[in-house]
Amino acid sequence: MDLLSKGERVRNASRKLRLITTEEKNDAISMIAKEIEMHKDVILRANAVDVSNAREKGTKESLIDRLALSESRIQAMVQACREVIVLPDPVGEIESTRLQKDGLRISKERVPIGAIGMIFESRPNVTVDASILAIKSGNSILLKGGSDAINSNKAIVLIMKKALSLAGLPDGSIELVEDTSREVVKEMLEMNQYLSLIIPRGGAALIKFVVDNSRIPVIETGTGNCHIFVDYSADLEKSVSIVDNAKTQRPGTCNAVETLLVHRMIAAEFIPRVASVLTAKGVELRGCAESIKHWKMNPATEEDYFDEFLDLILAIKVVENVEEAMQHIEKYSSGHSESILTNDYCNSRQFLRCVDSAVVYVNASTRFTDGGEFGFGSEIGISTQKLHARGPFGLKELTSYKYTILGDYQVRK
Repeated sequence: MDLLSKGERVRNASRKLRLITTEEKNDAISMIAKEIEMHKDVILRANAVDVSNAREKGTKESLIDRLALSESRIQAMVQACREVIVLPDPVGEIESTRLQKDGLRISKERVPIGAIGMIFESRPNVTVDASILAIKSGNSILLKGGSDAINSNKAIVLIMKKALSLAGLPDGSIELVEDTSREVVKEMLEMNQYLSLIIPRGGAALIKFVVDNSRIPVIETGTGNCHIFVDYSADLEKSVSIVDNAKTQRPGTCNAVETLLVHRMIAAEFIPRVASVLTAKGVELRGCAESIKHWKMNPATEEDYFDEFLDLILAIKVVENVEEAMQHIEKYSSGHSESILTNDYCNSRQFLRCVDSAVVYVNASTRFTDGGEFGFGSEIGISTQKLHARGPFGLKELTSYKYTILGDYQVRK
């Protein structure tokens, strides 16, 4: 089936999905969970082919970690389905209502967006997360994954389509674009007659291409050049643990820390403590001239401070105070997630007020920026935009609204 035919199918399905009940949506997602659990071996075999192909191409291990599935990660997909089932259905929610003096009852009601196009790289779990969130919010979805995960995505989508058929949902509720070429992405971005929204999730190059070429409204799930600032008053032992977690737990994720900012007053003590832990785990450190005085590391370039490494690499910079830390973040950050580690209340409040990123932390790892961790169930991604959706992009953000007006044959005077 060609791309335009799939686009027409998802558009037609979106019209039918507007009318299904919450119970029907939940039954369909429950069926997806059941089918994934029953056919996990099929998914694992397909994923093994993708992982093998990635290794043959020399893909770095942090990105292979994003691609690879396991029994536990498939179980996490099943659990994501269960979590989305129990979430309140946003469709039909009345956000506000008022009675006008002319007798008109005006209400603002949540509605599905329609047919959504999702363009993403690696991470086959995104295939499930995006699909179940789309179904729960009454939307259809056209999925375009990357070439690295094509076998995994084919297997997962085939299983989900069977589940939706068994649940009685319309054909075209979920479709997969199997052609992984850039030309097909360009064609998909011009399908404004079928798609109401495009969501890109991946590296900076993919997102820029989508934004530059789309005729369809785009919500960016941005790159993650995340920062942690260790203030003069921070608990240094706990700060080492937070930086370690934020860098090494899963370095290939968008919420991993990429730049560490250290207050000058504690640099001589803190940098050796954190560097010894990180380098023991294989992290390559790149630092400013002041950082290099306290630990042997490669000099950081200007580009390093802009970069989303998605790898065991960390840029370090010594700063004079919270103001300089915030200035650095303002210049280099992608607007994803930033954290201050401090026991100074005034500095923590200033950081929260002044840092203009989607998620801002005090005394916590940036790794918590995730829809599941925030209690949203699954997520489409982390939006770094300021309009409509910002931060973990979950169920409610996949809806829009309309005004419904109840009258009694009024005419305007």
